[in-house]
Amino acid sequence: MREMSKLSLDISELLHRPGTSKRLDFSEEIEGLGLEMGRVQPQLDFSLELSSLVEGILVSGRVRGTYVLECIRCLTEFDQRLEVDVSEVLAYESQPGAEEGYEIAGDHAFLEPVMRDAVILAMPLNPLCRPDCKGLCPVCGADRNSTDCGHDAGRKDLRWVPLEQLKDALGE
Repeated sequence: MREMSKLSLDISELLHRPGTSKRLDFSEEIEGLGLEMGRVQPQLDFSLELSSLVEGILVSGRVRGTYVLECIRCLTEFDQRLEVDVSEVLAYESQPGAEEGYEIAGDHAFLEPVMRDAVILAMPLNPLCRPDCKGLCPVCGADRNSTDCGHDAGRKDLRWVPLEQLKDALGE
């Protein structure tokens, strides 16, 4: 039998007691976090504080881990440190406008949807293995970071190519 997730918390001592709080530091594996440009290593470290409010529970703190990303220029896979600040309110079930997945069910708070959203939204949209990445050669596909293939590195505006061909055909 699988052990209960640390992201499913019994918060009965915080319910309807505004001003009370609880500090949590733990590690947990969350599988399947990722997008096309990369994924998150399953092991994440959480440093959270749960604070009781009139309308629910404020979850604040930090999530740490590692992104495994693919560079958009050279397609090399690389690791990048992940540190995400979290601040979300989990509403009581009776509160109007409570967001689905961000609600307190009975005396339990399920933090996995909140953490998944925070980590995925913080993922870089255009990951680069390094700021000066030269990318791949458009002619032969060689990685310009590791080899000089000898092809022209300048970018051409494809809209002007037909005019250049006409110029060459007319012999200037």
